[in-house]
Order: sequence, then C-alpha cells, then structure tokens
Amino acid sequence: MTAKIISERIAATETANGTFTPTFFRTTDPEQAMALHRLLESKPYIQVYDTILSQLREVVKTDHPSKTMTDGEIDEKIEERLAGRSSADYGVWVYYPWSEKLVHLLDEQEFIYVRTNRNKYKITDQEEALLATRRVGVIGLSVGQSVSLTMAMERTFGELRIADYDTLEITNLNRLRSGVFNMGLLKTVLVAREIAEIDPFLKVTCYHEGINDNNIDDFLTKGGKLDVLIDECDSVDVKIKSRVAARKFGIPVLMEASDRCTVDIERFDLEPDRPILHGYVDHLDLGQMRDLKTMEEKLPYILPIVGIDTMSPRLKASAVEIGQTINTWPQLASAVTMGGGIMADICRKVLLRQLSVSGRYFIDIDELITDGNTKEIEFPAEPDPITLTDIKALSAKLPATVPVSTAIDAAITRKLMDAAVLAPSAGNNQPWKWYNDGKRLLLFDDPARSFAFANYDNMITHLSMGSAIENVDIAASAAGMALDVVLFPLKASGNLNPVAAVAVKADAGRVADPLFAYLKSRHTNRKPGDGTAIDTAILDEVRTEAMKAGVSSVKFLTEKDDISRIAEIAGRSDKLRMFIPEGHMDLFRKEMRWGNDPAKIKDGLDIKTLDLKPKDQVGFRVIRDGRAMQLLSDWEAGAVLENMTKDLMATASAVCLISGRDFSPESCINAGRAMQRAWLVTEKHGLAVQPVMAPIFHFARMVHGNGGGMSDQIVAKFAEMHHSFIELFNLSLTAEEPLFMFRIFRSEEPAVKSIRLDVDDVYYSN
Repeated sequence: MTAKIISERIAATETANGTFTPTFFRTTDPEQAMALHRLLESKPYIQVYDTILSQLREVVKTDHPSKTMTDGEIDEKIEERLAGRSSADYGVWVYYPWSEKLVHLLDEQEFIYVRTNRNKYKITDQEEALLATRRVGVIGLSVGQSVSLTMAMERTFGELRIADYDTLEITNLNRLRSGVFNMGLLKTVLVAREIAEIDPFLKVTCYHEGINDNNIDDFLTKGGKLDVLIDECDSVDVKIKSRVAARKFGIPVLMEASDRCTVDIERFDLEPDRPILHGYVDHLDLGQMRDLKTMEEKLPYILPIVGIDTMSPRLKASAVEIGQTINTWPQLASAVTMGGGIMADICRKVLLRQLSVSGRYFIDIDELITDGNTKEIEFPAEPDPITLTDIKALSAKLPATVPVSTAIDAAITRKLMDAAVLAPSAGNNQPWKWYNDGKRLLLFDDPARSFAFANYDNMITHLSMGSAIENVDIAASAAGMALDVVLFPLKASGNLNPVAAVAVKADAGRVADPLFAYLKSRHTNRKPGDGTAIDTAILDEVRTEAMKAGVSSVKFLTEKDDISRIAEIAGRSDKLRMFIPEGHMDLFRKEMRWGNDPAKIKDGLDIKTLDLKPKDQVGFRVIRDGRAMQLLSDWEAGAVLENMTKDLMATASAVCLISGRDFSPESCINAGRAMQRAWLVTEKHGLAVQPVMAPIFHFARMVHGNGGGMSDQIVAKFAEMHHSFIELFNLSLTAEEPLFMFRIFRSEEPAVKSIRLDVDDVYYSN
C-alpha cells in the first residue's frame, strides 16, 4: 500500500517538475481574490507566509533615511499607506506551486525599491534603471547558477536567458547550492525557481534543451539582442559556436573558470574583428568541430580554452587522476561561489559601459593570500661549462707515457669527429668536448651538460663517452686506422680529468667494421612495437658484438610474461623519477625542448621526438609543473604516469640488459661501447631501439649512493623493484652490474629524430 502511494506521489511530483513560474494574486481584483480563495480551499496544506507589515515598516524607514522614527510614527505612516484597506489586500500574494507556498509581498515597484535599497550607491538609481533594460544570457548552469543567482540578488538585468540541457545530480551538490529534493530537476528549472524565490518579478527565459545549431540565434536575439553572453558550459563545440555567433551579432562574451578564478573577456561589441578566444584557436579549423567525436580529436580545441600551462598546481595534479581515481575535473563550491560573484561584478560593469577591456585574467587567491612560508626547492648549483682554457691547461699536464698519434691529419680527424657526434647520450645532452692537441684526440666531459641527478658518480657521462669512443673507433676502421685509447690519463685531476686520450695510428691491415654503414642511420624510436618475435640468431649477433667491448654479460628477456614484468618496473621507475624534485627538474627543465621548430633544436629531447598522442602531450604539459608532481607524490597517486613507459615496454619483442664487471668508470665506458655496438646491429637488421634507463640509474644511486637525494619511501620502492629486477635477469650481484637496458622491437620510423650539435660546437684543435 505504501509503495503504491509513493509511486503516485512520485508521478505527481514529476508532472510538476517543469514548473518554474509563480502565480500572482492581487486581491483588490475580485476575480483574483476568488481564484486565491479556490486555491486555498483545494489545497489546505499550502504554507502561507505573511510578513507584509514588516515589509511596510521597511518601506517607511527607506522613505525617511535621515530620520530615526519611533514605532508609533512608523505605524502611523503604514496606516497612511493602507488608506483604510486591510493589510491582507495590500501588495500581492505570490504562489510557488513547486513548494506549495504562498507569500504575501509588496507589489513590484515597492518590492524592488526596498529590496535593492542596500545596493545604493554601489549601484545608483540611474544605473539601476539602466540595468533593468539589459538582457543577459548564461549558458551552462554549474558556475552559471552562482552567476545567475548573484545577478538576481543584485538585480542587474531586466531579462535573464539561461540554457542547459542537464539535470541536477548528486555529484553537483558539492558546488551547486540546492537541496537534495531537487535532484533530477532540470538545472534551468532549478535556477529559474531559485530566482523567482528571491525576486518573483524578474524575467527569466529558459532554454531547457541547451544550446544547439537550431536555437543559438534565438537565444542571442529573440525578444531583443543580448547585451552580454556569459559562457559557463562544458561543451567545446558550444563554446566556440556561441562565440562565433556572438561576434556576428556584436555581443560581448564573458567566461569564468573556477580554477584560479580565470576570467575571459571578449568585447565583440567593441572589437567586431576580434579573434575567437583571444586567437588561441585561430590555427584550428572551427568548421570541423561538429565531426569531433573522441577526446583525442577534441583536445586541440580544449587546450587553449583550459590554458593548460596556467592551471593551478592542484588542478594539474588532479587532471592526472582523471579516468584513474576520479571521473572528471574537480570543482569546489568556494571557487564556484567566488567565480559567480566576480563574474556578476564584471558583467554589471560591462552592462553599464564601465569596463571595455578584453583579455584573460586571474584572481588567484593562493597567490594573493599566503602565509609566506612556502619555500622553493633549492637545487644544487650547476657547474660551469668546461672552457678551452681549461682543456688546454689539462692537455699540457699529460705525461709523456700517454700515446701519441703517428697518423692524424685534418681530413681524417674530421671524419672521426663526424662519427663521434652521432653517438647517443642520455637526454641527448651530448656532454663531450674533443680537443686535438696535435698529438692525439682528447675527450673531455662538459659538466654543464652532464650534470644531472640521475648521473650518479658520472655513470651516464661514462656510458655516453663510451658510445662516442666506439663511434670513433668504428670510423677509424673504415679509414684504415687503429686507435690506442687510454682512459683517464690524469688520475689526480678530479672531475676535469680527461675521459680519454686517443692516439690514431695507421693500420693497413685493419678491415673496416661492417657496423660503420649504420652510424648515420642509428636513432632512438619511441613508437609502439608490434611484439613479434626476433630471430635468436639476430639476438646472438647483438650479444656477440656487444661482448667485444669487454662487458660482463648481455642478456635478453623475450617471454611475454617477463617483458610485462620489466615493463611494470620501468613504468614505476619513470613515475618515481618525476616524484624526485631533482629528477623532475632534469627531465622537464634541462632535457625537454618545447619549441616549434625541430631544425633549431640540436640538443635535449624535442617533445616531437616522443611521438606523443594529443592526450599524452596534454599529460606532459601538466606534469611539467613540479608543484603538481609533489602533490601527486604526497597523495601517493599518479599511477597513470607509469603507463606511457609501461605500455611501450610491453610492445617490445625483446628487452636487452648489458651488465659490466663492476660500477667503475672504466666499466661504464665499456658498457657504453657495448651499447653502441648492440644498437648498430639492431639497425643493421631494421629493428628499432629505445633505451629505458630510469630503473638502472636509480638502482645505481640506491646501491652505490645509499639512496642519497631520494626520500625513504622512494628508496623503499626502488629497493623492492631492484630485488625483482635482479631475479628477472638472473644477475650475479658480485659479477654483473646492470648498466644499460633497452627494448628492441619492430615499428615504423619516427616522424622526428633528434638532431646533434655540429662538430664545431664540440671539437677544438690546437
């Protein structure tokens, strides 16, 4: 029985859910008095509110602002107004059918007079009269609800047009001021009702279907052109199209994003040729928007609207969690409320012609009001570049025992250096400086280029130097030359010790290394692989060539389960790297290059070489903010940061690990030479390679540097992964030091490849 009654009541409630206009009864009109009587008889449960005498007292006090009146004087003035009528017949009775409430109010002019009295002189009488003629449109009723209600309270419009197709859901209640009984109600109906309950005389026109191609012109012009359009909708399509239409009709557009209270003002009324969204989308084909279906397709339009680089750190960190631990962009009631107030204030000034600017503005409370205790992370001072003066001074200290060249001329040296600059280096930092002292080639580390958190004990530098030495040796073989390489010829010269002294000698019997043919074509490929198996003969060749450099072992993972396990380790390592402030700085401030012209980027990692999908490009720009990364670390969140590396690793056909005999500089240089030989073999067979080094670098710091610079929590996580890593590759801890890891796979060529510094940038001669 109860269920039946509830069902009937639900049906009755839903029937009334479209109602948002109150009914007026002026009992001095006999017909309206009778209609009110019938209403009260048919609905005895209606709640009646009658404070008319209190309202009349406010009228009297408002009429006499300079006089302090006694209660008797006020009552006397009220009687004069009533002029013998019953107070029940004064003013108007307003019935709100959705809440079954009947309220006795002053009639329109007196109601407005008293209700807006506290606006003066923030808003003058003349301004109030002008605002009463203005038309404002609001699209989107989340932030738009706060804007609409604030404008209604200030009474800064004559007509308000509101558009939204959505209904109130429980997830809206964290930022929309409403009761739980309104869930399921159209937002247009909700806002229109709330405005009517504040001021039943205000005109509100609802577009319950939202904005579309068929009604946008009506919304902007029907019944009189809008004076201001306020865009607070979520749809990129509607945002663009509404601006195109507003510009056509010369209507200014305002928008507020609750994050950092970002305010956009576009004065199409004053600037008829003003570009949409300040020109941020000028490079896009706006005519294609109707065909956009996926997020990938919409992102190029979303980015300039959101302002990905100007988002707050907390929103950037939250964006990383969308689709992971949250469903969509977060918003807070405090921000929405503040944004509603600011947007109403700006709108009033535009309507009154008191503001004529266009642009994007920020009212960031976190920046304006702070306790001053926030400290920037202090990073170690970066070393100065090595100079030619330093190089010459060190060269002069070389002992006589260091071999000298018997055959070295400018043409041969140039060929060797052409090969040297093609060597790979971590982050494409190219840390080498070569010097021809007339007797031999000296290889130096430029600490300004190699300085990095991941470069523990110069491990990365030595790997890179090994690859450069190997390139020179391979090129020498093609020229009928042999090398005599002495590592670290000045043992006591500290960090500026030359990495190597290379004597070049004629060797008529030396056969050209077949790998020479692949020096120029070798490159990093960051595209997904197809996962197909690689012939074991090719992997054996990779191992054989790499072992020529004197490393301890070259091992492969080829089983899918093993590749999945190493992919997990690699993904987690890349994420943890970004949670280390210095590691994050290395990647985003030192390695990454964000320019638009790849031809001008000769070092570092041009973002285009990463072959990122649009959504991943967004992610990279979000996680570029170290403050956002710190928040994700504090929250123990950011699982999605593992995915790019993990997903790429999972597409590998094989994962190769080169291990040295120990962690000495010499061992790292040999590993660099082995790395280059292995890489050239894969190039020979048309295979793709991507180094995956975050686990290796951080394991080295953890094992050999006691985890210095990493938090205890991060060290513990790397320690856990290190154990799995050793087990996975079946390494002997006393004889195999993991020094270089890369994935091997089949894939198409990358669209953009890293460019190297010119020889003249890194080579000096005596």
